[in-house]
Amino acid sequence: MGYGRGFGGGGNMQQLMKQAQQMQRKLQEAQEQIAETEVTGSAAGGMVEFTMMADKTPVSISIKPEAVDPDDVEMLEDMILAAINDANAQADKVQKDLMGPFGNAGLF
Repeated sequence: MGYGRGFGGGGNMQQLMKQAQQMQRKLQEAQEQIAETEVTGSAAGGMVEFTMMADKTPVSISIKPEAVDPDDVEMLEDMILAAINDANAQADKVQKDLMGPFGNAGLF
């Protein structure tokens, strides 16, 4: 058993470092794309829409006037939650699609 062999030639280590840097660059690009991708969730046929970035940063909410019934605020609350949940599901899909090659390496 020779202990002087190490990991092989220096070229192998350089190749591994190059691959790691390439993967890190691709991961960063995927994260940037997630941060720049906008998704919109909706409820009640578009009466309520919630827009967020795919990294789940909220952008806006839109509520059509006919969705507002002072006698049924609970229904409006449910529609808002449904729109947020729909947007979250879309953001999760974008993240999965873009981060899939990295396994659990993503930060989201």
